[in-house]
Amino acid sequence: MHIHHDEDEIFHVLEGEVRYRVGDQEHRASAGETLLTPKGIPHTYRVESAEARMLTITRGEFETFIRAFGRPAERQGLPDPSGPPTPEQAEALARACRQFGIELVGPPLS
Repeated sequence: MHIHHDEDEIFHVLEGEVRYRVGDQEHRASAGETLLTPKGIPHTYRVESAEARMLTITRGEFETFIRAFGRPAERQGLPDPSGPPTPEQAEALARACRQFGIELVGPPLS
């Protein structure tokens, strides 16, 4: 769960099924459905199908956060599942989030 303090986030599911938690409500979205997560509201999501693709739309500093924290793909296609982050990876994520107005407030959906 995390909170964007500076921007709304819109998710449009292109393929698959995704479960979202926005505040205290859960939603499931399938291909063609769109969900708004307003700034200041805790939210998270989990892919429930074997694979999913979604378009995420924001404004403000979120793109800068992605560019600063992301890394180039090692190969074409999806990366292999990696399991939970190491403590060092979790701290690096938390540090980058703080820098760009994102607050980590809880665990992911299980």
